[in-house]
Amino acid sequence: MEKQKIVVIIGAGPAGLTAAYELVTRTDLHPIVLEAGDVVGGLARTVSHHGNRTDVGPHRFFSKSGRVVSWWFSMLPLQKMDDLVAAPTREGILRAIPEAAAHAGGPDPGTTDDVMLVLTRLTRILFRRKFFDYPLSPTFATLRNLGPATLFRFAMSYGYARLFPLKEVNSLEDFFINRFGRELYRTFFKDYTEKVWGVPCSQIQPAWGAQRIKGLSIGKAVVDALRQFLPGGRGRQGKKAETSLISSFLYPKRGAGQMWETAASRIGALGGEIRLNHCVVGIDRDGARVTGVRVKDAATGGAATIHADYVFSTMPIRDLVLAMGEAVPPEVKETAEDLRYRDLVTVDLLFRTLKTKHGRLPDNWIYVQEADVQVGRIQVFNNWSPSLVSDPTCTLLGLEYFCQDTDALWSMSDQDLIALGIRELGKLELADPDAFLDGNVIRSPKAYPAYFGGYERFPLIREYLDRIDNLFLIGRNGMHRYNNMDHSMLTAMTAVDNIINGVATRENIWQVNTEEEYHEEKNGS
Repeated sequence: MEKQKIVVIIGAGPAGLTAAYELVTRTDLHPIVLEAGDVVGGLARTVSHHGNRTDVGPHRFFSKSGRVVSWWFSMLPLQKMDDLVAAPTREGILRAIPEAAAHAGGPDPGTTDDVMLVLTRLTRILFRRKFFDYPLSPTFATLRNLGPATLFRFAMSYGYARLFPLKEVNSLEDFFINRFGRELYRTFFKDYTEKVWGVPCSQIQPAWGAQRIKGLSIGKAVVDALRQFLPGGRGRQGKKAETSLISSFLYPKRGAGQMWETAASRIGALGGEIRLNHCVVGIDRDGARVTGVRVKDAATGGAATIHADYVFSTMPIRDLVLAMGEAVPPEVKETAEDLRYRDLVTVDLLFRTLKTKHGRLPDNWIYVQEADVQVGRIQVFNNWSPSLVSDPTCTLLGLEYFCQDTDALWSMSDQDLIALGIRELGKLELADPDAFLDGNVIRSPKAYPAYFGGYERFPLIREYLDRIDNLFLIGRNGMHRYNNMDHSMLTAMTAVDNIINGVATRENIWQVNTEEEYHEEKNGS
């Protein structure tokens, strides 16, 4: 009897767990998922603390891929929408995610936790202590907050950029100026983006903007704003709406991590393995094939080598290349060592009251475009799911700080980080420091692959790794690409498709989230 082939999957985030589930349900291969941490979900995990649940990053469950949406519904059914979801929101979901129509009669969230909620999105920008729509839209509120003189300046700058665009787009700054005009870029993009990445926009490759912002433009924002006055309002978006403009989305009742906790449970029940606290320390090769993955068990201190017929990697590419040791050519190793990442510190704070100077915060999350504080983005967990907060009369906020693991902020004590968060919320008048009840700190290294440093030479690494016959790079860090969650899942699905169909090229994996067909989305996607 032929021995069952083993697929080692490095990382138990969305890409890794999607790959494992696809393998156990569609092949006779045996997946072994190695996760360095003690929980599944990666950056999409949900953390429990004193009865409250918080996400590490905001994760809206929205996709233009019907395959991904159906996968989600196979894990967690869509909530019953009749009479429980407001008509405009219900219409918005059904237009934007047609697959939802077949699942609209699902369970009542009041009777079960295993359910996907339907939410109305509200994201705003805090700038000069005033709230603006995100993406910025030409509404009466925007006019009132900025004033006609500033808006006129924006319009002139935007018009000039459209008539006389920069001929060479060599940086993210150039990309923003061509897309939005110099004045709007300086006011609403420059400071926040540099807070996120820690370097000037002029030093960041334009690929980040092309990937993350895609077709979003002033013109599309104007069209979206005008739709609000048409019959059906915000529901008239459909699949061709830009992701940044989608006003309704799905979300697991118990947090984004519930999806991946459910997937992990299914994988285990179907015979797959998930080994937590297992850190990859080496990759063994025989020519153009990986033969084994060396791991260290953080719980026991033991080391082992796991034989691999295939390897799916979601670990940071810099770490993957270095784990291959002397087999890697010097120029590839040097390029990998120069790849940069941005780390994330999340400070979760619980307050006794829902009230602020601005009243109750109705947002899912807030972009903080203020130079006098370090916080970059704030989540309001009450508005994601009431089940995340043990006491619904309290407010649970998540403050995101972008930094490097060499920065003083990263090494601050939890107590000092909590104090910083309380102080900055008070300064922004978004919470009363005297109403603080509890706090928790989460550190996420290498949360965001950076589009500077060695990124310009990244094709050298990709070409080298793609020649390894049984190695598949998937996911955000696995491909050093700022993928959304659904894109990461699609890379995993495509990799499994390639194994099943005997496809040797990796090109279709790299094409996820780049091809025009995905953005415009054809019927039957």
